[in-house]
Amino acid sequence: MASNESRRVSDLGTLKAFGHPSRMKLYRALHIARQATASQLAEQVDEQVSLVSYHLRKLADHGLIEEAGRQGGDGRERWWQPTSKGLRFNDEDFDDAPEKAATHTAVSRLSFDQHIELYRRHLDTYRSWSPQWRKGSFGSEYLARLTAEELTALESELDAVINRYQEQGRARDEAGDTENRENVALHLYGFPFRT
Repeated sequence: MASNESRRVSDLGTLKAFGHPSRMKLYRALHIARQATASQLAEQVDEQVSLVSYHLRKLADHGLIEEAGRQGGDGRERWWQPTSKGLRFNDEDFDDAPEKAATHTAVSRLSFDQHIELYRRHLDTYRSWSPQWRKGSFGSEYLARLTAEELTALESELDAVINRYQEQGRARDEAGDTENRENVALHLYGFPFRT
């Protein structure tokens, strides 16, 4: 990856480009793979290679991914990689115009829908995982009475813990410690509500 930092997306054009269901899935698959070709990603998202190539170029046009160095093979296929550690979309960057706010909400809803689908697939295949993975998997809901500042601080602390585990897992994976290592999704939401 070009950067070890998350990228804050603050322009409407990039948000719209990312906010396509196939592009979101491709970005996630590429983020996990670190580097991949359109053919490899097409297998993962069950799409035609030509369509995957098109979506990858759109993501690259907005600087979300970039060509990676050649990884061997015959040199005809392009290798891609994310340009950052991840993406952040902050509400305050899109709340100054109705179209921006509506697009931010639509992309957030699509992302949430994909998170739900990912978790549903896990639930559907739960019994096929080993006892260790079933024990390690979790779904939790925490209810707290906090101020906005406390919620912001909580998110920062959780982010630091998650980043530590991501970096540790990636370093071990790159060092060859791949046995029993799987892709893990962790979705956290913190939001106010009234009953």
